[in-house]
Amino acid sequence: MKITQHISEAKETLFSFELLPPLKGENIQQIHGTVEQLLEFNPAFVDVTYHREEYLYREMTGGLLKKRTVRKRPGTVGICAAISHKYNLDTVPHIICGGFSKEETENALIDLDFVGVENVLVLRGDPIRGEGRFKGEADGHSYAIDLVNQVADMNRGKYLDSELKNSNATDFCIGVAGYPEKHFEAPNLSSDLRWLKRKVEDGAEYIITQMFFDNQAYFDFVSKCREHGIEIPIIPGLKPLTTKRQLTSLPQNFHVNMPDELVRMVENATSKEAVKEAGVAWCIRQAKELKAANVPVLHFYTMGKANPTAEIARAVF
Repeated sequence: MKITQHISEAKETLFSFELLPPLKGENIQQIHGTVEQLLEFNPAFVDVTYHREEYLYREMTGGLLKKRTVRKRPGTVGICAAISHKYNLDTVPHIICGGFSKEETENALIDLDFVGVENVLVLRGDPIRGEGRFKGEADGHSYAIDLVNQVADMNRGKYLDSELKNSNATDFCIGVAGYPEKHFEAPNLSSDLRWLKRKVEDGAEYIITQMFFDNQAYFDFVSKCREHGIEIPIIPGLKPLTTKRQLTSLPQNFHVNMPDELVRMVENATSKEAVKEAGVAWCIRQAKELKAANVPVLHFYTMGKANPTAEIARAVF
């Protein structure tokens, strides 16, 4: 079922979460464990992230360097198919620009359509670790809006090969990311919202936000989206803070602000368990307020750890 259909048919706020694929060489039991811990909350859908390749340079005879591409995690097609088959859950694979040509993207979408996946979340993705600036493939896309258009074209039966015969139109529900505190590369929020509106005009049907720790940032973001004519569902993304180190790592990596009260709660915690309790309590407070405001879905970034999300969901749903 499409995300938009889940939302339109729901009588109350839905629950969903994001999965981190296991590291290369690990088996699917980690995925099964996470899903099974959260099944009791009747998830409407499960996002499956994708992490682009990284590069290693190995020194060869004579001092020359050989570049080798490394994929640290399995792709999303197989994971989505496995989850859908085993648990009868709707899955949402992340489709990213980095590391993919247009043809490789098309092939991945064909595979997803073939195994019955109906939803995709379209993202630009992050730069390669060690490179400060994102760089797309020469024969790929550099911006998420270009990916939106490629998926939308396939939904209209338009493939890269204009001479392709007997092709079927796909029917993906297209999701995109939203940034309540603006994308860190955008000059300001208004500019960010103009590009978000373009994605909606080009085919995006729902938005999932970057994590935030101040609900007012989400409420203000929704209000500004509506002012810009963006009327599609906006799903809040939540992440429970579980370690003291995340007070600095999350703002550094995800460009989000931490409320003073949360910072004081975590800084005053005297043990690892107390830090986790403070972070979970804060996220429960966030989730309850958002649910009371009738948000369409509460979407949780698990980062591969289901226990904190299960604790929050048990208090909220």
